[in-house]
Amino acid sequence: MRMRRKKNLEPRLAACADYLVTLNEALKGQWFQRTGARPISLEIGCGKGQFITTLAAQNPDCFFVAVERVPSVLLLAVERAKAMNLGNLLFLHEDAEKLGEYFEKNEIETLYLNFSDPWPAKRHAKRRLSHGRQLAVYDSFLRPGGAVVLKTDNIDLFEFSQESVASFGYILEEICYDLHASGLENVQTEYEMLFSAQGLHICRLAARKPE
Repeated sequence: MRMRRKKNLEPRLAACADYLVTLNEALKGQWFQRTGARPISLEIGCGKGQFITTLAAQNPDCFFVAVERVPSVLLLAVERAKAMNLGNLLFLHEDAEKLGEYFEKNEIETLYLNFSDPWPAKRHAKRRLSHGRQLAVYDSFLRPGGAVVLKTDNIDLFEFSQESVASFGYILEEICYDLHASGLENVQTEYEMLFSAQGLHICRLAARKPE
């Protein structure tokens, strides 16, 4: 279900401007200076921000960037970060395929894809955020040894993603079909909590870019 447009969206976003990055700020190639040389993790499709704000709060020595293309959803994530007074988190209102315009080679340490749209029809496969076309974008700024970490409740997307990252030349280091029973350390997203409450298993993979 599409979220209804939030009341006073523009002024509320403007009030959180310190947490928003636009292309005209020319941070490409300058992220390490902006973040104090801290390792940078990127989440694509952050939703209401529960996952990324929790990570940022737990890891003050790291820096985080979150991407969300739906303005009303982005607003909730940005307002959450502001309320938590997080100084190591910024947001982009952008589509995933344009991220190469924001980041330079080797600027990102870890990339998170949490509960992305599975685009189940085969004709829409290229729209999946784990498709080779998208991986090529991520590869342009993910450092050697950096990781792509994906979580989903959709088995078809999970298995497609395994094949996709392996075909791209990334090394699959973790394949888990029931994350919550695995004992692995985990920060939940809003969707994850909802799907888990419905009895669905959460799948997780981690793939590393070759050194």
